[in-house]
Amino acid sequence: MSLFRLSRYFIELAYKGTPFCGWQLQPNGPTVQEELEQALGKLLREPVRLTGAGRTDAGVHALHYVAHFDASRDDLHTDALLINRINGITPRGIAVYRIAAVPPDAHARFDAVSRTYCYRIAVKKNPFTVDLAYHLYRPLDMAKMNEAAAILPEYKDFTSFSKLHGNAKTNLCDILEACWTDDGKGEMQFTVTANRFLRNMVRAIVGTMIECGLGKYPPVDIRRIIMEKNRGAAGSSAPPQGLYLAKIEYPEIPGYSPAIGTDSPEPLIFPAFG
Repeated sequence: MSLFRLSRYFIELAYKGTPFCGWQLQPNGPTVQEELEQALGKLLREPVRLTGAGRTDAGVHALHYVAHFDASRDDLHTDALLINRINGITPRGIAVYRIAAVPPDAHARFDAVSRTYCYRIAVKKNPFTVDLAYHLYRPLDMAKMNEAAAILPEYKDFTSFSKLHGNAKTNLCDILEACWTDDGKGEMQFTVTANRFLRNMVRAIVGTMIECGLGKYPPVDIRRIIMEKNRGAAGSSAPPQGLYLAKIEYPEIPGYSPAIGTDSPEPLIFPAFG
């Protein structure tokens, strides 16, 4: 039996989801995982398999994404040129910011303690946010939407906002924070933080709250929707282009500080909301 030991790394990146069929490898189109594995494999001259912090659907973006991989070299985190070389051969929609050496049992998915998603809605026409926000030119009552958002942390079971036949072992999630903000310049943003999310959960919540903001039902109805534990009770899912995985937080891991690199964009606040 070989005594050769691989070194484990966390890799931090951001991506524009528009041209991709999501993060996870699949046979019917390009994915972020596939592009990055091919780039790393080519540069390191060995097969590389990435394990991501979670999956994002087609068209969904990530301001801060973390994955881990194992490699035979133990000095990748000190290679000053490696990140530039990776970015030189990956598509323009992917940007790698940092590679950090971590203990061999560190796990990008299972070690994460919280994730933050943001959803952008453009309420005024803006050609520069096409594919980067949901364009909805209708008046939304943000006060009512925030009333509904404030109810979410009171519950654990979010079956009503889960993808049908999503194969999740449990539909229990701890939502730590949820709120809407308005930049006063034509954009609204929903920000939600939880220990975990179900497939399609954020888009289902946003779609339901949009209906609340349009006056289709009062904010208190969110309780009924949640307690029914029925996807049919909630609203339609909001389109993917407005959704961003904005931040992933980890406990203290030797050799790794849970913050995206200094050359990256701010991982949580969009320029319009700074």
